[in-house]
Amino acid sequence: MMTVKTGSSAWYTEAGTRLDASYHLSEARQAKTLIDKAPLGCLTLRQATESVFLGGRFTRVYVSDSSKGYPYLTASDMIKSDPFSATYLSKAYTKNLSKLTIKKNWILLSCSGSIGRTVYTNDLFDGQVGTHDLIRIVPNSTVIPGGYLYAYLSSKFGYALLTQGTYGGVIQHIEPHHIANLPIPILPDNEQQAIHTAIETVAKLRVEANTLLSEAEAQFLGNLGLDKNTFKRLTSASERDTAAEFVVSSAALSARTLRARNYAERLREIVAALTVGKHDVLVDVLQQEPYYTGRFKRLESTAASAVELFSQGDIFALKPKGQMISPRTVPTNSKALTEKGTILVAGVGTLGENEIFGRAKFVWGYLEDKLVAQHIIRFEPNEQLINSGYLFTVLNSKLWFRILRSSVCGTNLLGFIVPMLNEMPVPRFDKAIEDAIGQRVKTAYEKLTEANKCEAQAIARVEELVGSW
Repeated sequence: MMTVKTGSSAWYTEAGTRLDASYHLSEARQAKTLIDKAPLGCLTLRQATESVFLGGRFTRVYVSDSSKGYPYLTASDMIKSDPFSATYLSKAYTKNLSKLTIKKNWILLSCSGSIGRTVYTNDLFDGQVGTHDLIRIVPNSTVIPGGYLYAYLSSKFGYALLTQGTYGGVIQHIEPHHIANLPIPILPDNEQQAIHTAIETVAKLRVEANTLLSEAEAQFLGNLGLDKNTFKRLTSASERDTAAEFVVSSAALSARTLRARNYAERLREIVAALTVGKHDVLVDVLQQEPYYTGRFKRLESTAASAVELFSQGDIFALKPKGQMISPRTVPTNSKALTEKGTILVAGVGTLGENEIFGRAKFVWGYLEDKLVAQHIIRFEPNEQLINSGYLFTVLNSKLWFRILRSSVCGTNLLGFIVPMLNEMPVPRFDKAIEDAIGQRVKTAYEKLTEANKCEAQAIARVEELVGSW
């Protein structure tokens, strides 16, 4: 499709007499043209902030014991709905903390790989050690509200200027000095403050949501009654903390698998711990067996009728954004879209501790009625038999994460052996306890949904005002 635009002669002078249309029709060039018209003028990013800096490269020594380490935040972690990492850096060997530690009310910007991704930090980020591949932007609230600055940098205009270079080419890496003079349009005080307040509300909602999810898991584990040392040993990242070598009788072997991990001593201990009290097997509290939906052809599309497809990585993002595809190739059966109360688990991957394989998300609010990739395995609770939010807490627990990781098949990319999962235990408590845990989860996802909606509205308001000039 051909794009045509009428330019002024001043454009060519500004661009060093460049005549190629690709530069003058780039999104960054168009954004700059609009921002130059700002009625109240502009500030540079340098003028609007206290500092813009990288943490710098440093030696990373990892530890498995969280009490001996600092939580480590990577560029991929920062855009997850739960930014807590499974990785810890040694307190003894991690130096220069003042340059590395993240604080709340900052803006983090990914500067390598998928550059230009931004996040406004809240209490969940405070104190984490950030990777060197994050630019830290510290807003100067006496000059411009931090929430407004974040919304602008996250808008299509800010993103275009962050990610496209002087000559219209996409930058593969950005440094703080590359964006120091990026223009920040000044809006009327009431507009800036309203946008800032909205982003602050978003930050608060996300903290509240993650707190509720943590409380739900704590309540589940508290009722389970495992002592702390046993729990720590059974959920440790290191296989060496449990028996690395073990003997299994021939009677215990199954035709379903001969993989040693699937008979690990840790798995047997976890199953034993979950079956001490009243329990069901998983398949008995589901509407049907856990299932993958199967492959289908995907055709990228920009048409108005296009539908959004989420990969298994997308569903773990703070603000999921998928690939737009043609609806012509999408399965028409009733299971194509996600249903409220379903539990989604990343069903294909590797066993790295920081990988999403085996981790769960709950369909409640922003993940409802979404088209998701075939790599995601679905668990549909029978609400007549179990609270879906409670079952999510069980499947999302550190104990069940180890069960999932010990019920696998494959070589490089692994998947789950569904008949094994069917027989795994789900602890049962009084209905009031399960409902209280489930309600925490549902309220948490409602808060995450409200946060996403509120942030989208704030960014849309920035784009509306800038686009009107």
